[in-house]
Amino acid sequence: MTPAQPADRARRRLLLGAAVLLPLPAQATPACGRSTPPQSAGPFYTPDTPRRQRLIEPGIRGEPLTLTGRVLTPACTPVVGALLDFWQCDADGRYDNRGFRLRGHQYADADGRYRLETIFPGTYAGRTPHLHVRVQQPGGRLLTTQLYLDGHPLNARDFLYDARLVMLANGGALRFDFVLAA
Repeated sequence: MTPAQPADRARRRLLLGAAVLLPLPAQATPACGRSTPPQSAGPFYTPDTPRRQRLIEPGIRGEPLTLTGRVLTPACTPVVGALLDFWQCDADGRYDNRGFRLRGHQYADADGRYRLETIFPGTYAGRTPHLHVRVQQPGGRLLTTQLYLDGHPLNARDFLYDARLVMLANGGALRFDFVLAA
């Protein structure tokens, strides 16, 4: 459980800075018509998180990360009011299992959009940096999955890593569109 190395932080800044020059991908992640793949919640899920879009609070250190995207049906229509519940480890690879640090939920807006402000997650034994999320349309099935950083050197060694769950660079932020099964 080591904090992000200076080289890792510099690489993240370079990738996100260069992303400003790249066009936004034409397709959602994953493409409409194909549902977002599920993954395990892991042992650190906590219910009843506070409603908030900003997980950063006093005392949390780490490099800021902004994640935006949409919640869509397989036909690419927005899922209004979809619940998104996020949780992650801190920059040192530790989860808060007593409170709600780096945990929170929100609802997609009228266009199915969401915005999360947090920090880049750290690493811990056997895992590449990742964010956990549960997504559910009102009255619909629950999707539990994890999101990953593109090109991280630990991706290849993580037994859960799935390239279909990579967050895409979008200007100075990252983006992931969830496609919920019908």
